[in-house]
Amino acid sequence: MSWDWQVFLNDDGSGRTYLEWIIQAWGWTLSVAACAWVLSVSIGFVVGTLRTFTKYSLAVMVGNIWVEVFRNIPILVQVFLWYFVLPTIFTSMQQWSGFVLVVLALGFFTSSRIAEQVKAGINALPKGQGMAALAMGLTPLQSYRYVILPMALRIILPPLTSESMNLLKNSSVAFAVSIPELTMFAMQAQEETSRGIEIYLAVTMLYAVSAFAVNRLMAALERHLQIPGTSSGNSKGTNGPGANANNTNTLPSIGGGH
Repeated sequence: MSWDWQVFLNDDGSGRTYLEWIIQAWGWTLSVAACAWVLSVSIGFVVGTLRTFTKYSLAVMVGNIWVEVFRNIPILVQVFLWYFVLPTIFTSMQQWSGFVLVVLALGFFTSSRIAEQVKAGINALPKGQGMAALAMGLTPLQSYRYVILPMALRIILPPLTSESMNLLKNSSVAFAVSIPELTMFAMQAQEETSRGIEIYLAVTMLYAVSAFAVNRLMAALERHLQIPGTSSGNSKGTNGPGANANNTNTLPSIGGGH
């Protein structure tokens, strides 16, 4: 078997090389993943928080419905629903680009998983944290904003890291609706060049580098948010159950992290 890495220097027939094409496809992958990440984290924190408002059954019900609907439908099926089905029902969506629809599908799917993590992080906190915040004169919303959510974030960072990496890898489903990302590039370039080994190895390497970069960025965020004098249990960015236990057992006083 011979290797021919010079295939990436060949013209693809449109005036660009396969190297330029794969870099453009990488940019599409990162763009889809980044936009979906912002959407999923934003919605996930809101929905996860709503699910802890036990005194408001409607809020809990809405949060539970959101999680169960988007978590239990395969992501590829959701992409097809957003791209083929919903635009036929809501005709205004026919003007939306495939990029936007894929971002919505990925963002909503991942938000349901993040919401579950946020709920678990909040429930892992000692009840005294919220009570002490109320005793200091904070409103319930202020206690969530300044006390509960910042502490919960420190607890859920390890699983949030894994979820962020999964989102990057799940972005590969965008090829199904013709988004020109890495997986789409690999399929088309392999057919045109018959150099599947080189093409797929290069794409695999780019996915691995991207996921590793996400892991390092989240590890840096975890170190930045670590409360001085405590151990996160996950200083190297690995995801393990010990991280949650350490964070829960070393929660500081209300003013400790601010």
